[in-house]
Amino acid sequence: MSKIVCFGEILWDVFPKQKKIGGAPLNVASRLSSFGNEVAMISAIGADVWGEKLLQYLNENNINTDHVQVLYKYKTGKVKVKLNRKGSATYDIKQPRAWDKILLTDEAQKAVKEADAFVFGSLAARDDTSRNTLFNLIEAAQYKIFDLNLRPPYYSEDVLVYLMDKADFIKFNDDELYEVSQMMGSKYKSLEQNLLFIAEKTETKHICVTKGEHGAVLLYNGKLYYNSGYLIKVVDTVGAGDSFLGSLVSQLLNKTEPQKAIDFACAVGALVAGSEGANPKISEETISTFMHPELH
Repeated sequence: MSKIVCFGEILWDVFPKQKKIGGAPLNVASRLSSFGNEVAMISAIGADVWGEKLLQYLNENNINTDHVQVLYKYKTGKVKVKLNRKGSATYDIKQPRAWDKILLTDEAQKAVKEADAFVFGSLAARDDTSRNTLFNLIEAAQYKIFDLNLRPPYYSEDVLVYLMDKADFIKFNDDELYEVSQMMGSKYKSLEQNLLFIAEKTETKHICVTKGEHGAVLLYNGKLYYNSGYLIKVVDTVGAGDSFLGSLVSQLLNKTEPQKAIDFACAVGALVAGSEGANPKISEETISTFMHPELH
């Protein structure tokens, strides 16, 4: 199994009737850990009961919390989530929160340097403090995985391009791909053309684009791999893309063939969309039955 460090926001998704643990890097870390990988989280929480519960969750899910800082000046992150009739989410992200103020430490740099991969997103770069920490940690990383999470107004072209240029692997959803490629001057209209445009512009050999219920496409070492999606009754889409990424990264880092990796990741993403919250427990047997009902 692989050693992976995830950086960025850990928080509470506040739905109309309940609160669920979330934050894209935490969701990715949670799914990576569920497959037996050695996972550590670099983040920050407030000195409050919500922060304590996040720490408890991470520890219970075998995610190393040595680099989760407790800050007394700032509260633990919370995000108001609204779901439309199709289960798609919009977010009201409070600022500033503890995860905006992650400080650089020698110990965190060492953890990143020793890891097989370093996973980070764009949202944690909205504040100078966490952004500067991220920029420093990137320089220590062996394999850099950039998970775009475009949440207006918390991103800029300069920072996105910088992070894409640094990354070895970039993950978009289809809307993000079109927005960013147009931002960078693409005149192309197809998903594949824009994916290859980004790959050339940023010199990135590994790019994945999710397409919601229609699956995903993966560029891996010059070849495109496709999955056209799995039929599922959507409950909510929160965290589905994060679990997809965690599953894909786990498979690829552990040397699964790219086509099998993207098929597996799409199945996990669908199962999460068909469940409540970002981090439902999903067994390997459930995934196998979902992908290959004829064998069960």
